[in-house]
Amino acid sequence: MKKETKDLHVQVAEGLIKALQAGTAPWQRPWSTEGLLIPRLPYNAISGKRYQGINVLSLLLSGREDPRWLTFKQAEAAGFMVKSGEKGTLIQFVKTVQRVTKRDSGGQIILDDNHKVVTEDRPLTKAIISNAWVFNAAQIQGLGALVSLAAASKKWEPLERAEGLIKNSGATIRHLAGDEAYYDLRTDSITIPEHSQFDAADKYYATLLHELGHWTGHSSRLDRSLFNFPGSPGYAREELRAEIASMMLGDSLGIGHDPGQHSAYVAAWIQLLTDSPFEIHKAATDAEKITAFLLSFDNKLAQDLENPAQQAWNPQKSAVRKFLTTGDEIFYKDKHYQITGHLKQGRIKVFEEGSGTHFIVSRTDKLYTSLLDCKLASSFCQGPFLTATEPSTGSVENQHLPNLKR
Repeated sequence: MKKETKDLHVQVAEGLIKALQAGTAPWQRPWSTEGLLIPRLPYNAISGKRYQGINVLSLLLSGREDPRWLTFKQAEAAGFMVKSGEKGTLIQFVKTVQRVTKRDSGGQIILDDNHKVVTEDRPLTKAIISNAWVFNAAQIQGLGALVSLAAASKKWEPLERAEGLIKNSGATIRHLAGDEAYYDLRTDSITIPEHSQFDAADKYYATLLHELGHWTGHSSRLDRSLFNFPGSPGYAREELRAEIASMMLGDSLGIGHDPGQHSAYVAAWIQLLTDSPFEIHKAATDAEKITAFLLSFDNKLAQDLENPAQQAWNPQKSAVRKFLTTGDEIFYKDKHYQITGHLKQGRIKVFEEGSGTHFIVSRTDKLYTSLLDCKLASSFCQGPFLTATEPSTGSVENQHLPNLKR
C-alpha cells in the first residue's frame, strides 16, 4: 500500500519543532555574508527567483548548503541529470489567477497596436495548489559551482541599501542607551540602542529591520493584530513572523542574519506549531508580505540598478534558459502557445489556445526553434505560478498596548 504524503505544512511544522528543540531552526542560526554563497536562501536555478513562503522553510530544513534547486523535468530539459537514487524535497505552488487571451464580444482574439495578442489575468474562483518535488544542485550532475560574495563586485554596498530602506520608510526611530529594541504601537515608533552599543554594523541593521517588521503591522500598513502581551500565543505568532521576515530581508539586502534574543520564544513557538501546524504556512505568508512591503523602500530596487551578484548566484543561468520549459507562454504569429509538459528526448507538450490544439514538438522541429527565438527576444513569457496571499486584519486604537521587543 502506497504511503500517504503528509501535507507540506505538517511536514514543515514537524521539522521545525525538532529544529527549534535543537536550536537549529533556519531563523535561529546567525550568519554573515562574508565568504558565503549568494544568495543564502533557496532559489530556482533556471529563473533565478527565490522560492516563496513555506517553500523557503521546507528547502532550508533539508540541510543543503547550495541554494539552487530544480524539478526533475527542469533539470532534464536543461541538459542536466539528477543523480541516481536521489530523493526530491516537497514544495507547493499556489495559482490564484489564470492568464487567458483577451477576446472581443464576437469571440475574436484582440491584438494591440503592435499586432501582439492581448492577454489578461483572471482570478480563479478557487486557488489551485500543486505539489512539486525539487532537487538540490548537489543532487544534479552538470550544474557548476557557485562563487562567494567576496568574489562578486559590489556597486551598491549592502549596509548602504539597508540605511536607504530605513530612511525611505519614514519610520520614527529613537536611539536610546540601553539593552532593549522594540516597536511601540501606541506611538508608532521604534526604540533601539545607540549605534555604538553594537559590535558590528550588520547586527545593528538586522535588529532594526526586525523591529521594522513589527512596524509594518500597524493598521495604516499591513494591518496585523498587534494587541498581544508577552507570553500570549498572539505575541509568539507576531515574533515568528518578524523573525522569518528578518531572515528573508537579511538575504535580500546581503547583510546576513542575527537571530537576537529569541530563546524566550522557543517554547511558545513549539507549542504554537504543535497545536496548529498550519500556523507555519500563515506565518511564512505574512513574512513574505512584510519583506515585500519593506523592500518597496529599497533604493536599489526602485532605481533598477544592476545587481552584479545575479550572475554569481548562477553562472549557468544564461545557458540553461535557452530552451523551452513547462510553464512558458509564448506569443508567435498572433497565436498563444503554452508549454504544458516534457517527454523523453527533449520533446515538449504544447497547447495552442486559439484552436484548442494539443501537440508534441521536438527540439529538431522548426516550430521549436521559432518559439525559442521568440521567447528569448520577447518580454511576454510568464512563469506558471503566482504566490497566493491571505488578507490579515487587526487594528487597535487608543488602548494600553505592549511593546514588541526583539
